[in-house]
Amino acid sequence: MRRFFAFCLIGTALCLGLAPAAVGQTPRGAGAFRLEPQRPGAVDIYILSFGLWGPQSVFESEAKGAARVLEAQLGSKGRTIVRFNTKRRSDATPASLRAAAQAAGQALDPAEDVVVLVLTSHGAPDGIALVAGRNTVLMTPADVRTLLDETRARHRVVIVSACYSGTFARALADERTLVITAAAADKPSFGCRDGATWTYFGDAFFNKALRREARLDAAFETARRLVTQREQREGYDPSNPQIAGGSQVLERLSAR
Repeated sequence: MRRFFAFCLIGTALCLGLAPAAVGQTPRGAGAFRLEPQRPGAVDIYILSFGLWGPQSVFESEAKGAARVLEAQLGSKGRTIVRFNTKRRSDATPASLRAAAQAAGQALDPAEDVVVLVLTSHGAPDGIALVAGRNTVLMTPADVRTLLDETRARHRVVIVSACYSGTFARALADERTLVITAAAADKPSFGCRDGATWTYFGDAFFNKALRREARLDAAFETARRLVTQREQREGYDPSNPQIAGGSQVLERLSAR
């Protein structure tokens, strides 16, 4: 298992030298995505799940799996977009991420509905890496904030599965933005192996805790315990997953 930790460190070193993601690039168009419209008077959930690191299949698998579990628990069928990069495909580019966010923004009611953004990849203290073919960029918290603003949703959930992802909790969490991360801002996370179905955090949060508990905060507490136990059992320094903000979001979700 040590080689997983070594790969995460290699990924981090690569990410540290990258330019910020060009989230402002012109997308192909929000019309490329088809989403169910919001229901007046209801709180609908829109899910955007992105596997950003193409060279390893675990991030594709986790983006797909996270979307399936969230969709089932939050009742968002027809309101989910999943995009991912692979060794041969580049479907989660800055432009396509922006187009997906705009598609959600056209479908949802900004005052009523909630958008859930899932990002899974390798991370660095400054952000999360996006590798699409030969193009590699670093999405910073400011880039993610721009992406959230494109959705127009006032209530947002951000789930980041990556090393050092606590940096997103520090930068983005407030009473209308719930942020859940796989690690603290100064900690790596584990399980980033090509061919794996989940990272350690993804397995604990999406695959185990969230299947049994629809409340995101309660599922997180279970997942934090599970992933910490696994890390300690395997001899790793705990990644210390984070949850911050979102008091209004949790109230809105629990009232559905």
